[in-house]
Amino acid sequence: MVGSNSSPGSQSRTRRAAAGVLAASAVVVTLSAPTAAARSTEAPSTDGPAYVALGDSYASGAGLAGVKDKECDRTTGSYPSLISRFASMVGLKHTLDDATCSGATTNNYWNPQGSKAPQADALTPRTRLVTLTMGGNDVGFSSVLATCARVAATNREGTPCKQYFTADGKDVLAERVATMEGRVHDVLADIKRRSPHAKVIVVGYPALFPDDGVGCAEVPFAKGDFAYLRDTTKQANAALRRQASADGVNTSYADTYTPTVGHDMCRPREERWVESLTPAADTAAAHPNASGQFAMAIATLRQIYKQ
Repeated sequence: MVGSNSSPGSQSRTRRAAAGVLAASAVVVTLSAPTAAARSTEAPSTDGPAYVALGDSYASGAGLAGVKDKECDRTTGSYPSLISRFASMVGLKHTLDDATCSGATTNNYWNPQGSKAPQADALTPRTRLVTLTMGGNDVGFSSVLATCARVAATNREGTPCKQYFTADGKDVLAERVATMEGRVHDVLADIKRRSPHAKVIVVGYPALFPDDGVGCAEVPFAKGDFAYLRDTTKQANAALRRQASADGVNTSYADTYTPTVGHDMCRPREERWVESLTPAADTAAAHPNASGQFAMAIATLRQIYKQ
C-alpha cells in the first residue's frame, strides 16, 4: 500500500493539508452564503470586502517574508492571508481587506495609525467574516518584555519583573488586562453595528512562554518571571474569550494558546512556533513564525467551521 511507505512526517503534513482544505470549505460557506439574519433582512448593496482582518502584529504576520505593507509589517504569511488562500484552494473568489498593523492598539480601531486609516473603516454591511487579534499592545506587552529583561540582572533566580509590576500591592498588568477587556467589548459592539451580518472570530494569542513556567537560558528573564508572564498571557486570552462569548451567537473565540503549547520561545529552534528574543531570519522576536501563523490559521478555521 502507498500509505505504508510514507513517513510519519509526510503523514502529518498530509493530515494538516487535508484539515486545511476541509476547514477552507467553511470559509466558502461563510463568505458566500448569507446568515439567517441577512436572509431575513436584506443587507444593503454597499461595496466592500467579504473578509476583513483586524488586529496587531500577531495578525499582520510581522517579520515574515512576503511583505505586503512595510509600514504595518503586513505579510503574506499572516493567518488572515493563509485563510484567504485556503478559501481560494476550493475555488472561492472573494475580497480580503487586511487592515492589520504592527503596533496597533484598540485605539487604532477607531483612530489612524501613522498614514493608515482607522481599522474600523474597512468594515461595511457587506462584510461576512471578521477576524480580530487585538489587546496585547493595550497591555504594553513589548515594553513589558523589555522591562523584564532589564530587571532580570538584579535577581536571576527570583521574580524581579513580577515585583516591579506589583510593587504597590496591586498587579499593574492585571489592571491593564481589565482595561483592555472593556475596550475590546466596545470594539466588538462597533463591529456588530458596522457589519451586522458578519461572523466574528476573536483570535487569541499563542503560547509565548513555557506552559510549565520553567524558563530557559536563551530568553533573558529571571527564572521566576516566566510563570508570571505565562499567567499574564493567559489572563489576556481569558479576557478576549469572555468578550467573544458575551458578544452573541455570531461571535466566537479561536484558542491559539492550546495548540501552540510545547512550541514556545524556549523550545529548540526547529520545534519553535514563537520566536525567542533572538529570532531567526524572516521572523520577529516574541512573535509567531511561519509555523505559528499556520497554527493560528487552523485554529481560526476550526471556529469558522463550528459556527
